Amino acid sequence: MSRTTRLIAATLACTALLGGVSPAPARPRASAPADPATPPIPPQWPRGEAYVLPGDAALPAYGYAQVLGDPRLVRVIDAALAHNQDMAVALANIAAARAAYQVQRGALFPEFDAGAGFTHAGGDGKLLSGAATKGDAASFQGTVASYEVDLFGRVQGLTAAARAQYLASEAGARATRLTLIANVANAWLIYAADQSLLKLAQDTATSAQQSVDLTRRRVDGGIAPLTDQRKAELTLHTADADIAAQTTAIAQDLNALRLLVGADIPADALPTAIDEAAAHLSPVPAGLESAILLRRPDVVQAEFALRASDAQVDAARAALFPKITLTGVAGVATTALSSLFTGGAFGWAVGSAVSYPIFRGGAGKAAYKASQAQRDAALAGYRKAVQSAFADVANTLARRGTIEVQAAEVQAARDAARDNYQMTDRRYRGGIGTWLDALTAQQSLYATEKTLVAVRLTRAGNLVGLYRALGGDQAQVAAMSQIYGTSGGKGG
Repeated sequence: MSRTTRLIAATLACTALLGGVSPAPARPRASAPADPATPPIPPQWPRGEAYVLPGDAALPAYGYAQVLGDPRLVRVIDAALAHNQDMAVALANIAAARAAYQVQRGALFPEFDAGAGFTHAGGDGKLLSGAATKGDAASFQGTVASYEVDLFGRVQGLTAAARAQYLASEAGARATRLTLIANVANAWLIYAADQSLLKLAQDTATSAQQSVDLTRRRVDGGIAPLTDQRKAELTLHTADADIAAQTTAIAQDLNALRLLVGADIPADALPTAIDEAAAHLSPVPAGLESAILLRRPDVVQAEFALRASDAQVDAARAALFPKITLTGVAGVATTALSSLFTGGAFGWAVGSAVSYPIFRGGAGKAAYKASQAQRDAALAGYRKAVQSAFADVANTLARRGTIEVQAAEVQAARDAARDNYQMTDRRYRGGIGTWLDALTAQQSLYATEKTLVAVRLTRAGNLVGLYRALGGDQAQVAAMSQIYGTSGGKGG
């Protein structure tokens, strides 16, 4: 047995005596944690009168261009994905996490260094170091720096944690992307609704001005009391105030869109009314199984945070055991360049060391317990993410199940109010009806028109909310497939 073999054997024997334990077991799967309890969510969406049961039980995948539909909105979203600063931060975080993972992964491999030197001595025949000879001295050597033999999985645990944190940052960026798309769509729809309210206020002001002119003539002719004119002016002033308010709201809506997009928005990319803005939106089939939530990027992010905590527990446990390091050096040295790579110039050395903390005041065990507590917190965070996602989707489905009925009823109420106003206005102008009836009908019509705009905005926002809540964009699904494909399965 060579000296090197005996050295390595002695090192391993010393390790066995000091450690006396086996390596850390494999980490539990994040999808099946060590704690057998699973997030307590129902296997299906809620059922009842408020919910519509879709016929498709598959887990759908779709793109925002399919769901949101309107080419103008798609243009605005594309610009936001390219210029939004939150997306820029998310992408920078991914790059930083990827680099941190690569740095940590480098600890799994030995570090090789190379060095070379050349010295020429002259003068009085002695080297500066006091040697008795003069002339040339050359050397070349390769070194293996202190390399940790990861028998107990400490370095592997830290590497796995860094990788999980990197993948969590990617999931976080996808969550940012999904939220950005939904926020842009909602802001675009709010702008459309405010445009509709502005047009409604302008039309009401025009109609009220005609009523004021008519009542003024009747007052001047002694046919109607002055109170009729003042009541007509009340409606006019209310509409004028709404025009001012909606003009401000539209300007603020546009500013909010510009902030989300990170650039100016062309006028031809903006909607003119909520009706035509919502006409291109498509409903998303939700599917019946709540397992669809597992692809939401915020849930995926929480899952990888749990994996990172699992790996940190492994690393903290492995830190309680001996640490083994190897060093080595090999090279050539000679006083004549011509004999640098000839026999007699080569030399090498190898060494190993074992370190084991005898007394640290309980710091090692405390670090292990801290990592376990952090893992428990990550598990709770993962469960809460799943439960919150379920509640988010359930609430959106509940709104979807009744919004069509509500919109139809409000539409019918608006139609009735419009017919009533037209009839009472004709009766008043014909001298049959009273001005109070005509004024009340006009105010009722104005109120139901505004309610109808609000309901149409809610309906459109519900479709956007369902797209966001399900997290089933094709880009999200493709990214998740790539992550799980490269990580050796979803629970690995």
